[in-house]
Amino acid sequence: MLNLALPPQLANAVARLPAAPPSLTFSLAANRLLWPALKTLDWQPLAGRRYAIRVKDLGLSLRFTVTARGFAPDSGAPELTISATARDFLLLLGRREDPDTLFFSRRLVSEGDTELGLTVKNLLDALDPEAVLQRLPAPLAGMARRLMAA
Repeated sequence: MLNLALPPQLANAVARLPAAPPSLTFSLAANRLLWPALKTLDWQPLAGRRYAIRVKDLGLSLRFTVTARGFAPDSGAPELTISATARDFLLLLGRREDPDTLFFSRRLVSEGDTELGLTVKNLLDALDPEAVLQRLPAPLAGMARRLMAA
């Protein structure tokens, strides 16, 4: 089982960051990794909506929207906020844990528009993780595969 314990000092430092730089970094990474696969699906219901991802143990909040060109940072009030620990997000990414299991055990929290949350879940379920990992440089893809398999 993945054992990811983050030092409290790291969480304290990350929690003090302004929201814009991490949101921009997330949007750039999501455009590189997720957008090519996502745009082949019916992503239109996501367009123009505001989202937040909260990594609870890091005190990190990523705010973004989806446009015709992909992900973009956004500072407005999110319509959907998804919260979990870094470990649980990694388990989800590696398909080592089911989102419904995490949701019903209250380790994954969805706040806001529940219909939008279900749409996001279904689209993410339709993505092929290997297709996403192939967009990473080989050393990073290998590291990601090992981390998700741990």
